[in-house]
Amino acid sequence: MTFWRRWTQYRRAQRERIADVRAQQRSGGPGHPAQATPGTLGTQTTPAAPVQLQERPGPEEASGPDLLASTLPLGESGRDEGAAEPDGRPSRATSNGRSRDYGRAGIPFNRQSPFYVGFVGALGVLVAYAVVQAIGRLDTTITLLIVSFFLTLSLNPLVEALTRQRMRRGWAVAIVFLGLLAVFTLIGMVVIPPVAAEATELSTRAPGMLDDLLRNRVVQDLDQRYEVIQRIQEEISKRVADGNLWAGIFGGVLDAGRIIASGVFSILTVLVLTLYFLATLPSVKQASYALVPATRRTRFISLAEEIMRRVGSYAIGQVAVAATNAFCAWIMMSLLDVPYAAVLAVAVGLLGLIPMVGATLGASVVALVAFFDEPQKALIVIIYFIVYQQLENYAVMPRIMQQTVAVPGALTVVAALAGGTLLGILGALLAIPFAAGALLIYEEVLVPRQQQH
Repeated sequence: MTFWRRWTQYRRAQRERIADVRAQQRSGGPGHPAQATPGTLGTQTTPAAPVQLQERPGPEEASGPDLLASTLPLGESGRDEGAAEPDGRPSRATSNGRSRDYGRAGIPFNRQSPFYVGFVGALGVLVAYAVVQAIGRLDTTITLLIVSFFLTLSLNPLVEALTRQRMRRGWAVAIVFLGLLAVFTLIGMVVIPPVAAEATELSTRAPGMLDDLLRNRVVQDLDQRYEVIQRIQEEISKRVADGNLWAGIFGGVLDAGRIIASGVFSILTVLVLTLYFLATLPSVKQASYALVPATRRTRFISLAEEIMRRVGSYAIGQVAVAATNAFCAWIMMSLLDVPYAAVLAVAVGLLGLIPMVGATLGASVVALVAFFDEPQKALIVIIYFIVYQQLENYAVMPRIMQQTVAVPGALTVVAALAGGTLLGILGALLAIPFAAGALLIYEEVLVPRQQQH
């Protein structure tokens, strides 16, 4: 039955009910209009008893009881307080002692009305648009929450390992978190001093490097032919005289300071949220599990715990692989006397956390630095990383990941590409554990359900 046909039948039945009510009121009969049953809109209902229609009343009779008069306050014929209505309902008392009859509830509003459907649909679209806009404005906050929760799941296996040794969870969280702070502090102590020393040395040697450049035979030859140095000096003088240059410089400095301050604030926020999540993770999980129906709670808890175990194990395994790569690279660079070996080893380890492309990026950085030192060292570095990548892909990575997440290679590549496209580096980091959780749901939920039908 089409919507228009149901709507037409509903309106016809409604008009018939209204006509029956008016006829009963004119005749003074005690019959009541047939009430619509919820869920049966569009079906005609027969009156409880046949109504005997009378002739059209005259002007005097028209002033008798009707729908409007029955809803007005009672006059001299009003009933005393506490008296019962004709249908047995207790009367309601007003402030002056008189009772007031407001009549019976009418027919429920038709939820299949085009106006009702259109209004509710438009309201749903507006709510969905507001939610999308709110999520778009909270993208930074949501990203920090995701990173904090991922870091929490990564550290939680260490906390649980300590709690299994009969240590209280508070002390276990404190020890693990202090260890995390120690790692960050150690990385900062390794990276920051050489970078600051090189920046100071560069600023000191900059005038001498400029003089050496100007005394270069090729530069002098170009200056004699095309007056390059003079033109550069004139352009610099023009830019310095222009106020927009200083505004741009100060604006760039302010933007750089804002970016640094935002990065520091984000790191502190992630650390604080991670600490809170680690301390309250059991209670948060119990509160989340309480929202699941009791009939499905046991299976949901088992699947959720396995997914979180895989995420944490994957993070620990990835950190172990990256740390192994950084340590071996540091030994190689120390033997070759590559400059800034410790800083480059840290860079190799951090880039190694990125799936698929992280190790290649780290090798490229080390090879580039070695090339500017000595081209022969760059060749040795490239050969080393090619050999090490084969060992890592076929010996180190399978042994570590086999104990953590069992994800096929093709699914790993597709997940990493999709995550990197959607969320960049963060998406690439979260893609493989997400794929592991999706694979678990596929194997334990979808496939068994399909086999039952």
